Amino acid sequence: MAILLVYILVFVAAFYIVKVVSIKTLERKDYTSLKTVTFGDESAVSPNRAASVISILAIFMIWGAFTGSKLMPFHAPGPFIGDLSFNYTAMNATGQTDDAQVIVTVYDIQSGISPSKTKIEPGPGFALNDTANIVAWRSGLIKVRRNDIGGKDKGYKVVAINGQEISPGEEVFIDNARIFMSSKGTLNFMPDKGWQMQPVWLPPPEGVWSRLLKVASEGYKNFSLTEHLGWSLLRVIVGFLAGALLGIPLGYAMGLSGWFRGWFDPIVEFMRPVPPLALIPLVIIWFGIGEQGKIILLFLASLWIMTISARAGVSGVKISKIHAAYSLGASKSQIMRLVIVPNSLPEIFTGARVSMGVCWGTVVAAELVAAQKGAGMMIINASKFQMTDLVIMGIILIGVIGYAIDILMRIAENYLVPWKGK
Repeated sequence: MAILLVYILVFVAAFYIVKVVSIKTLERKDYTSLKTVTFGDESAVSPNRAASVISILAIFMIWGAFTGSKLMPFHAPGPFIGDLSFNYTAMNATGQTDDAQVIVTVYDIQSGISPSKTKIEPGPGFALNDTANIVAWRSGLIKVRRNDIGGKDKGYKVVAINGQEISPGEEVFIDNARIFMSSKGTLNFMPDKGWQMQPVWLPPPEGVWSRLLKVASEGYKNFSLTEHLGWSLLRVIVGFLAGALLGIPLGYAMGLSGWFRGWFDPIVEFMRPVPPLALIPLVIIWFGIGEQGKIILLFLASLWIMTISARAGVSGVKISKIHAAYSLGASKSQIMRLVIVPNSLPEIFTGARVSMGVCWGTVVAAELVAAQKGAGMMIINASKFQMTDLVIMGIILIGVIGYAIDILMRIAENYLVPWKGK
C-alpha cells in the first residue's frame, strides 16, 4: 500500500511539473496545435516522451528505495537491526514474583554474519536474565520458562512486560518491537519490519543485475541465456505464424460468406474466451510433452485472435468504397485485392500485435511442461528454489523482448500500411 501511494504521488507531481515546464519553455509549432478540437481526437494524442522517461525512472527509484538498494541515496524505513532489551515479571508456582531482563540481538542474515550469543549475568532471583538472536524481518520465540528456575513448574507464568500486564492472547509494544504472548504463555518477539521489502520477496535492482551477468556468463541448467531466450522466441514465432496462416484466411471467409460465418462463428466465439492455460492438460494428452505440444498451445492462443481481427477488418470496410469500385467496373478479385485487403490490413496488424503479446505471455505456461530450455523454464525452475532475483530477471527480459517485438510490428505496420487512420 505504501509503495502504491508513493507511486501515485510521484505520478501526480511529475504530471504537474512537466505541464508547467512545457507551458513555459515549449511553443507548439505543429499542425496539431492549430486544431480547434483535440479532446477525443486520437490523431491529436501522441506519447509524451518526458512522461515515459520519468515513469521508468520512478519505477526503478521506488524499487530501489523500498529494497534498500545501494544505488539510491534515500530509502524507505528499513527493518530494525541492532540490540533491544525488555524486562519481564514472572510469577512462580508459589505466587512469588521476580523481574529479569532479556537482550535481543536483531541481525541481517543477508550479511552472512551470524552474531554470537551475548553474555549476560543471570541475576539473583528465580527469573534469570537471558539473551536471544533473531533475524530481521522475522519473529522468534523467547522461552523464558526454560531459562528461569522453576519455570517448568505448574503455575509459573509471565505476568508483565516492562511493567505492562500481559496474559495469553495479548500483546505489548516496546521500542522497535512487538511482543505477543501465545496461548501457552510463550513470548513471540517481532522486531519492527519497516517499509522495505525482504530480499527473498523483492531483491534490489543491483541483485537482479548481478544475477543477469552471472546467467549471461555461466548459463543456467546447462544452456546459455541466449539459448533459453532463443528457444522461447522461436516457439512464439512458429506458433504465431501458424495461427496467422490459418486464422487470417478463416477470418476473411467468415467476413465474406454467410455460410462460413454461420458454420465457424459458434466455434470461434466458444474458443475465444477460453484461456490457453486451460488447454494445457488437453494438449498434453493429445500431443505429448514435447515441442509439438508447446507449438500447438501457442498456435491455439494465436488462431482465434487472428481470425476475429481478420473478420472485423473485412466487416469494417466501408460499403461506399465497394460500390465505388463496382461502379468503376472492378471485378470481385480486384475488389478483394484492391479494396477489402488494404482496408482490412490495419485491423489485422492490430490483431497481430495482440496475438503476439498473448503468445509471448503464454510461452511461460507452455514451457511448464517438461521444458529443458526457455525463459519460462528458467522462471518456473527458479521459483521452486525461491530465487526471486532470477524470477524477476526472467520477467524483465520477457517484458523487454515483448516490447521490442511490439515496436518492430509498429514499424512494419507504418511501413506496410501507411494509410491507416487516413
